[in-house]
Formats: sequence, C-alpha cells, structure tokens
Amino acid sequence: MNARMTTMPTPQQALPGREESMPVNSAHFVTGYSLTPPFPDPLQSALFGMGCFWGAERCFWLLDGVYTTAVGYAAGLTPNPDYEEVCSGMTGHNEVVLVVFDPEVISYADMLKEFWQAHDPTQGMAQGHDRGTQYRSGIYCYDDAQLSQAEASRQRYQADLLKAGLSNITTEIISAPAFYYAEDYHQQYLAKNPGGYCGLGGTGVSCSG
Repeated sequence: MNARMTTMPTPQQALPGREESMPVNSAHFVTGYSLTPPFPDPLQSALFGMGCFWGAERCFWLLDGVYTTAVGYAAGLTPNPDYEEVCSGMTGHNEVVLVVFDPEVISYADMLKEFWQAHDPTQGMAQGHDRGTQYRSGIYCYDDAQLSQAEASRQRYQADLLKAGLSNITTEIISAPAFYYAEDYHQQYLAKNPGGYCGLGGTGVSCSG
C-alpha cells in the first residue's frame, strides 16, 4: 500500500478539484424522497464516515425515522472531487453518508448508536480490508449539541471497548465540513446491486448508550 493512501495530503499536495458540483438525481432509490435540500421541517441531518460508504448508507436507510440518505465526500481539501481522485489519497476526503432523519421518530443518539455498532472505530485509516484515508471513522457535527453528544458517546463506547479487551477509538469528531455528493452510481448502491460488496463489520460490542 502506497504510504500516501493512509497519510493526509498537505494543501500543497492536494489535487485542485473543480468548481462544478456533481450532478445529483432528484429521488432516493429506496425512499423516493429528495437527496438534496431543502428538507421539510422538522427533519435534521447527520454526517458519518465508517468505511466504504455503500454499506454505511444501507445501515441508515433501513432505520425507521430516516427520511433520506446520500453518499459523498467530506473532510478533505479538494473541492468537488470525483471518486478516482478520492481513492488516489490526494484529496484528503472521507467517504461519508448524509442521513436526514425525523427527530420525533428517531434521535441523534440512536444515530450514534448505529454508527458505533455498525463498524470498527479503532482501525485508523482503514475499515476491514479497505485501506486509505477515505475509509477512516468520522462523525461530522452540524451544531454544538451534536458535537457534545458525539464526544460523550465516544467516551462511553471507549469504556465498552476497553472492557471487551479492544483498543482505542480513532474516530475523528469535528464540525461538519462541506459535503460533496458522490456520483449517481454510488447512491443507494446496495439497493441497486443487492449482491454488491460491503466490507462493513462491527466489533461485536454493544453500545451502552
């Protein structure tokens, strides 16, 4: 594995990207709702990175109270990157899933519990057999309340992992950066391709809350 694939590029090294945003289909393949804002009240958004975004997205669209989901790229340096650029390791972006949910049906705490249990947050720039900066674990928060909840949940789940004899969490938790939609063929990939690859796997340790 090329070292640059697991090391964040500097601003000087990052690819230049482009001004044009990725074309986005209007409707979610599963729910039928819009992939893009504005979203109706009282819906809220959450943003997570947890390895290959195909499996991560499916985890969330299956939950009651989730209105729509979309996959994309975030927390990097290159504006409007494409998939090949992200995979090169020279944009710094993570593969992420945008989750739009109804807080009257499912809470942000429930989102966090799904996040922790659905992947292994201890692997650094990797998830399962996937290696690279785009596979890192991340929670990207839209307000101070989400940030506080995310940090508190990390502390609790860290204690759960240590009790199980597992290692330290490497998840980055920061304010939500720009979200760039991925190419259409990545959107709801595992609904369009039910036998498609999914490298997502949890630690087997339940999140206590």
